[in-house]
Amino acid sequence: MIKVSVLYPNTEGSRFDMPYYLSNHIPMVQQKLGAALLGTSVEQGLGGVQPGSPPAYIAMGHLLFESTEAFQQSFGPHSEAIVGDIPNYTNTQPTIQISEVKL
Repeated sequence: MIKVSVLYPNTEGSRFDMPYYLSNHIPMVQQKLGAALLGTSVEQGLGGVQPGSPPAYIAMGHLLFESTEAFQQSFGPHSEAIVGDIPNYTNTQPTIQISEVKL
């Protein structure tokens, strides 16, 4: 199983519209990626390791696929629409990581 993580850095002046992300962006991604998308999860950063410190990431979105190929084939045709929606909910530049899930 492959997990595609989209990490939104918590930088000075960053904004993230979680209600929009949950009610518009994620459903759009689910619709466009279809059956290749096996699951999603969303996290909102609360803090860092030290009490009172800010989180490294303001939010994280995770997408599960059977393989890297399944992700690439489903995402490729819709990448422009999915990436084009980013300014509607954040002013940060996300970092994307593809990982193999071991557990």
